[in-house]
Amino acid sequence: MKRSATVLLTALAPVSWGTTYAVTSEFLPADRPLFTGLMRALPAGLLLLALGRVLPRGMWWGKAAALGALNIGAFFPLLFLAAYRLPGGMAAIVASVGPLFVVGLSAVLLRQRPTARTLLTGVAAVFGVSLVVLKAAGAPDALGVVAALASTASMSAGTVLTKKWGRPEGVGPLALTGWQLTAGGLLIAPLALLVEGAPPALDGRALGGYLYLALANTAVSYWLWFRGIGRLSATQVTFLAPLSPLTAAVVGWAALGQTLTPVQLTGMALAFAATVAGQLRPERPAVRTASRSRETRETRETRETRDYGEDLGAAADRPPARTAAGR
Repeated sequence: MKRSATVLLTALAPVSWGTTYAVTSEFLPADRPLFTGLMRALPAGLLLLALGRVLPRGMWWGKAAALGALNIGAFFPLLFLAAYRLPGGMAAIVASVGPLFVVGLSAVLLRQRPTARTLLTGVAAVFGVSLVVLKAAGAPDALGVVAALASTASMSAGTVLTKKWGRPEGVGPLALTGWQLTAGGLLIAPLALLVEGAPPALDGRALGGYLYLALANTAVSYWLWFRGIGRLSATQVTFLAPLSPLTAAVVGWAALGQTLTPVQLTGMALAFAATVAGQLRPERPAVRTASRSRETRETRETRETRDYGEDLGAAADRPPARTAAGR
């Protein structure tokens, strides 16, 4: 039950991210992807830093900067660049290969062998998302495709490294999220100023949109995401990512008047089934189970022998430590 609650809470992150397109198109100034990324990351990071009241120490300054660059600083600009240059939902299709990237990186960095079921589930997720978002359009922009692949690879590497490095002792996911969002926001800030110039004038509608993105869409969502990485496997977490384009499709249908075709509904069902399948725990090999049982039995026998030896030592009026060492 506890694990199911963790999965559901972690799933709220990609569901929230699925509303980003609608909020951006309906509330925010046009053609400001870097400024939008900055407004998402830096205020949320500073807020979580204030709440966590913990700063990195030692090597974690470098680790926090690296994770912030991968998960936020590089991911946000590349994601928005791909969204502006690619037609239709091509960016979402490229992003849906994230689980396959994570499977490969987990094999290298975490020594987790991919199973056939995991690979098939990843392919099914890509195919399902493709049915949902792919629309007839011209040839995809090469730079857009590269940016989409780079953004997906960046987030995938950040996810796996977050799992590999864990958290410093006494530091919770709230502080770790604040470190990364702040580092990523500081990385985006000079880039946004150089490329897009001064910030645009903001009305109440835009301020409300940025407030939603910074709080619910970023601060809370990324906290839930990194919390989930700490409690689930990297593969399980990344298989929740297809919920983002599925949510975007539902929001577009419910709030923006977009239609859903039977093909799209089929793709949604397939992608959702892949998401659920990605949460199933792999079966443990029988050999490992038998080995573990044997180890448990040997440990129990060793403990019983040690206790028996200590009893003999006590009867001979010897210190237990010397008797145990003598055996």
